[in-house]
Parts: sequence; structure tokens; C-alpha cells
Amino acid sequence: MVKAIVGANWGDEGKGKITDMFAEKADIVIRFQGGANAGHTIINDKGRFAFHLMPSGVCYDHTTCIIGNGVALDINKFFKELADVKAAGLNPNLLVSERAQILMPYHILFDEYEEERLGKNAFGSTKSGIAPFFSDKYAKIGIQVNELFDEEALKAKLKNICSLKNLILEHVYHKPLLDEQELFDTCMKYRDMVAPYVCDVRAYLKKALEEGKEILLEGQLGTLKDPDFGIYPMVTSSSTLAAYGAVGAGLPPHAIQEIIAVTKAYSSAVGAGEFVSEILDENEAQELRIHGGDKGEFGATTGRPRRVGWFDCVASKYGIDCQGATKVVLTALDCLSYLDEIKVCTGYEVDGKVITDFPTTSILKKCKPVFETVKGWHCNIRGIKNFDDLPQEAKDYVAFLEKHLGHHIDMVSNGPEREAIMYR
Repeated sequence: MVKAIVGANWGDEGKGKITDMFAEKADIVIRFQGGANAGHTIINDKGRFAFHLMPSGVCYDHTTCIIGNGVALDINKFFKELADVKAAGLNPNLLVSERAQILMPYHILFDEYEEERLGKNAFGSTKSGIAPFFSDKYAKIGIQVNELFDEEALKAKLKNICSLKNLILEHVYHKPLLDEQELFDTCMKYRDMVAPYVCDVRAYLKKALEEGKEILLEGQLGTLKDPDFGIYPMVTSSSTLAAYGAVGAGLPPHAIQEIIAVTKAYSSAVGAGEFVSEILDENEAQELRIHGGDKGEFGATTGRPRRVGWFDCVASKYGIDCQGATKVVLTALDCLSYLDEIKVCTGYEVDGKVITDFPTTSILKKCKPVFETVKGWHCNIRGIKNFDDLPQEAKDYVAFLEKHLGHHIDMVSNGPEREAIMYR
């Protein structure tokens, strides 16, 4: 069976813990998109981990963890994470798709240079090289892992890459030029690092499906950062939807039987872009930020404070629908325990009308939140294992969200640990 775990919002929904929980029962866990530009935190009996590229199944000896062809593979960051994992006493079974493309050092430089050029109009990039990487992939000047093993063809490709990039570096960014030999030497170093893990992942997964293996697709970020259905252009550069899991992993689309969409009991986001339910009062925002998550609402990759807001029913329903969710998980319910009253965004006001369907970005820019207020429970709910044992106000809050989402909430998280999950 193939399951996909994906975000319903802007990312930061708490997917790491949910993926870790499902990974315990999986034979194979696959990262199918994104790169090292967003991270997720996992806390289990093996320790506390902040992963960016490493699939969540690395904590389990029985699980094979795969970097799929849809991933932007930053080899330096991948092997740094692998060293950290091994230092924790883990020895993961890892495979890397021969068709995955390599995020090169110049992708990171171009990301930094472009944000610098844009100034106040910058995209709020994590400067991990993601947009330049995917630009090159679709411009057909990316470097696949398998190409590292054909030196002559690689040299010719690097010559062409340097010709193109150096024109931009010289005339647009006014920065130092790329050196072909230096890039070739870097590629040879990468080849030696990645060689033990390279695999024809598509063929591997075909066999795994025939054998009835349990396969888990792990997504990064969420629906609203998808380049087609998100808040374009303030989005990421690869599809964040479960549907892309088939492409980014190398599976037939009909193989995906279960899609678990994760949303959070309030909203948060890193980076620029439309965020209708955002709390604009800095004191109020900082209070939620401090109570949020295990170590507060600060980015796992950047460390910068996340933007926070009240639960957005319009965006979340849209996000869940776009993912095609068969199950919905609500995380971080415990983080709202300090509140006497909780606001929920149930609609958007635009041009004098209230809408409940998520619009395109040009309309979204004009939207104002329509809030309803529900009673808080104002007590610590961590440690409660059974949903029925929650305070009535907490159960009412979940029911209120459910009504506006039009989806049953199957699991509720009330703490940072994997075990802090209540099934309904």
C-alpha cells in the first residue's frame, strides 16, 4: 500500500511527527519533492532530529529510505545530516535515485544574488538554491546523479553551464565567474560520496509494489506553497501536492491509496506571501509564537520567527481538497491552551462580499479575514491520550473546525512527541 503525508497549508504543519509515526510501520519512506529549504523536527526514543533532506524513516532499522527523482539533492547537506544521524547511533538503509538532480553550489549563489537584486521585492527565499535549481532542471541544464559517472559528457555539460551562467554573473549580478575545472572537481567529489547509494528507484519500487510492501511518500511544505495551486509567485519551485508523489518517486498514480493531509490548530508560515488570518499585533503574535510547537514557532531551517495567525478554514479546506485527502490530522492543539478565547477565520471579505472559496492571488491580496470566536479551555491538555477525555471546549473547537472544513478530523495531536496522538 502507498500512503502520502502532505501539508494542507503553508508548511510548518507538524508533518514530521506524523511521518515518523507512520514510518514506524513502513517498509519504504520516500522524499519525493523539495530540497533542503524546509525542515521538520522529529522527537522519538532515538532522540530529537531536525531533518531537511533525510527521509523520516531513518530512525528505523527495517525501513529503506529513498531520495526520489523529484528532490533537489544538496549532497553536502544530505551527508551532513547522515553524519548527525550516525552520531546518534543510527545506521539507516538509504537509496538515492539515479535520476535525482544535484543542487550545485552555484544554485545557492544565484539564489542569494537574486534576492539581493530584488531588495524589498524579494521572495523571502531560504537561499538554499531551490528556485535556480528547478529553473535549470526545466531548462535542461541540470545535472542528474547518473551523469556524474560519465566524465566526458559531464565536462561538455559543465562547459555549456559555465558559458550561460557566467554571462549572467558578469552582466546582471556583477559577481565572480564560475570555473569549469573547479565545478568538475566538485562533481567528482559528489560522485564518490553518493556512489554507494545510487539506485534505479523506479525499478526498485515496481518490485516493492509487486511484493506488497508498505510505502510512505513524504512531502515538504504544503498546498499553499505549490507553484500551481498556491499563493503564486510566493511559492516553492516543486509541486507540494500528493499527486506529484507518483512522479517525484517513480510510481504509477493509481498506486497511491491513502493521502494524509496535516493541518495545524492555528496557522504559521515562513517567508513572504498572502496570509489572510495572520495576527498583525506583534505582542499577540509573539505570545502565540512562544506557545507554539516544542521550541516555539521558529523555522527549522532558518531559525527566523514564523509568521503566525488564527486557523484559516478557507485556506485549510482548499488545501485539504487540493491534496485529495482521505484522512486529516490536526496538530498542535495543546499550543492554544493558554487562551480564554480563540479566533477562527471562517471567511474572507472582498469587495463588500464574504467568500468561503480560496481565490487566486490577485483577489487574495484584497481579502480581509472574517473571524468567529470560540471559547478556549485554558488548561494544560498534554498527556491526555483519549480524545473523549479532553475538556469540552477543546472538543468543541475541533468540531467547529470540522464543520467549516467539511472533512472529518481523524487524528488530533496534543504534544510534540510521536505518542501524543489521539485517534477519533
